[in-house]
Amino acid sequence: MESVNMHEAKTRLSQLVARAAKGEAFIIAKAGKPVARVTAYDSPEESQQRRLGFLAGEFKVPDDFDRMGQDEITELFGG
Repeated sequence: MESVNMHEAKTRLSQLVARAAKGEAFIIAKAGKPVARVTAYDSPEESQQRRLGFLAGEFKVPDDFDRMGQDEITELFGG
């Protein structure tokens, strides 16, 4: 997330608000310390955002996933 200092935020307010309206959040900082996070009014809060599918294509689940270690597990439970 981009951080913008207070002076720059004042100078570019209309541009920054337009970007926030498109979904690009940013942080306003004063003396290098974050002061405010600016997001679109109707954007979901971070805790409400869904991340479903964020690892799509990163790994492959083996076809025998539901049977992996079946013999060892059976043996551990006295089978």
